[in-house]
Amino acid sequence: MDRHSTALLVAGIIGIVVAVLHGVLTHRLMVRPFQQFTGPHVSATIRRLVPLQLQFSTYNWAIGGIALIVAATRLGEQGRLVTGLLAGSSYLFGAVFNLYGTRTFHPGWVLYTAALILIAYGLT
Repeated sequence: MDRHSTALLVAGIIGIVVAVLHGVLTHRLMVRPFQQFTGPHVSATIRRLVPLQLQFSTYNWAIGGIALIVAATRLGEQGRLVTGLLAGSSYLFGAVFNLYGTRTFHPGWVLYTAALILIAYGLT
């Protein structure tokens, strides 16, 4: 495995680790309080959809990490490019909006920025 493939592999691992941590923290800090504080005035549909929507980014980033690992180990140049662009766009979204939301140092945007740098290197 060359350095470019290793960069994609590490970016995928970062993506999966951050996604898992994000999922746990989102559930603990956002989903549980939402479920506890919503009452009968909030429809059952909303009570079911909000937790799923809060976790959608977790799912998306984890799938992106898995795809990057597969791209690094099994795909050709075109497959790596497409995978890198798709996962990279998702990670870019996460990094930019995490930075916008926190407006300070935060491990989420820092790690996704590192993953983006590794993806860019891996695709060159």
